[in-house]
Amino acid sequence: MSSLTYLSAYSPELQQQISRLLAQNKLGEYLRNKYPDTHNIANDNDLREYVLTLKNRYMKNAAPLSKVLFDKKIHVINNALGLHTYATRIQGNKLKSKNEMRISDLFKRTPEAFLNMIVVHELAHFKQKQHNKAFYQLCTHMLADYHQLEFDLRVYLTELAHHGDVYQK
Repeated sequence: MSSLTYLSAYSPELQQQISRLLAQNKLGEYLRNKYPDTHNIANDNDLREYVLTLKNRYMKNAAPLSKVLFDKKIHVINNALGLHTYATRIQGNKLKSKNEMRISDLFKRTPEAFLNMIVVHELAHFKQKQHNKAFYQLCTHMLADYHQLEFDLRVYLTELAHHGDVYQK
């Protein structure tokens, strides 16, 4: 893996700054200063309540979620941090739909801001399937500092890949 895989879309200057912090072993310190605490959402039931609260606040008319859970396999298998699925099937003469959200269990040990960003991202996919302008507008509607949090999450993933968990307990 390239040393800055998660940050490849950002400017060379920004990548240099992160590389310097990484080389000086100060990236974890930077993150802990900016986001000192982790959240208390420890299980699938708590995660479901958290997600439903956001969904009901911003996407009341969206189809209900049938399953929300932390998934141990997502990051490794899919190289993703969260997944959303939408399945439609015919049962008798009725059309049934099923929405599911799976969040990498990596987010059990992170600041709430990172979990919030991933949940907002996956919720937005239920309305906008592609990463397009409308998708990111919906994300920033639900979370004003979405883009900054996405960057900081990528910085966190970079530190995690090089030096391990920033928020070990």
